Amino acid sequence: MFSRILEASKRLSGIAHITPVMASRTLDETAGAEVFLKCENFQRTGAFKFRGAYNAVSRLTAERLSRGVITYSSGNHAQAVALVARLLGTHATIVMPNNAPATKRAATEGYGATVVEHNPEETTREEVAKQIQLEHDLTLIKPYDNQDVIAGQGTAALEFHDQIRDLDAILAPCGGGGLLSGTAVATKSLYPRCRVIGVEPELADDATRSFKTGELQTVYNPPTIADGARTPSLGELTFPLVMKNVDDMWTVSETAIVDAIKFLFYRMKLVVEPSGALGVAALMSGATRDYGRVGVVLSGGNIDGPTIRQILAD
Repeated sequence: MFSRILEASKRLSGIAHITPVMASRTLDETAGAEVFLKCENFQRTGAFKFRGAYNAVSRLTAERLSRGVITYSSGNHAQAVALVARLLGTHATIVMPNNAPATKRAATEGYGATVVEHNPEETTREEVAKQIQLEHDLTLIKPYDNQDVIAGQGTAALEFHDQIRDLDAILAPCGGGGLLSGTAVATKSLYPRCRVIGVEPELADDATRSFKTGELQTVYNPPTIADGARTPSLGELTFPLVMKNVDDMWTVSETAIVDAIKFLFYRMKLVVEPSGALGVAALMSGATRDYGRVGVVLSGGNIDGPTIRQILAD
């Protein structure tokens, strides 16, 4: 997989943004560590997902591209696939839940994709996407359980380690495990002693339970504010990658997520969505005392107006 990440890095050169790394003395003092934040909220489409989407779609043959692509996503992967499809001259169909953030749906449609809405209480997004895929002979670009997507996501960590050397630990949010898997493979290949830690909400702790038990666990439509972490489980590819390369999994409360978003907004002037703030939430909860130099991936900044207003008002 590491060779795939290196290839993806070449493929993304000049296409994906090289996102900045930021730091805060206040955050260092709160966390008891020297903290570096990899700002993927400044990536194209506002999240790391652009990396994996471009790497996967750009590898399709001209014939497959001409037929179009399809995926399912609550927002960030949807936007990424939609933009990549436009860049590469094809069409994207996106299956989105009816409770997806309005800004993410609007952006997805703005990139020219066709959005198919589904009700999570009645059917799964995978079922809806599979039916459409078969009817129209589209190529399915899974949000995380795809080797090219995982490799693309891993380029964020590859870039991070090039910007900041000798990290003692790196924290990455976890939904379906694509970013965490790519981060872990890249990190362990370059710096085997650097600890890799996945972070997810307490209300959507399927990956943590999977990691602790060694058996794949699931969660159904969890009521967490972190919409990017509402995935039902790790994937067939990401589960073994997480088990092999990740050192630990932590969970954070909804209150901690909200506090992290507020801190990033007011103290660092960064707009970060709930899923993207999971690592900072763990830091501010005191989980990383005495870890030395800690890197955190801020995975995205796509948060809608009503949500950010409610968080800041509270």
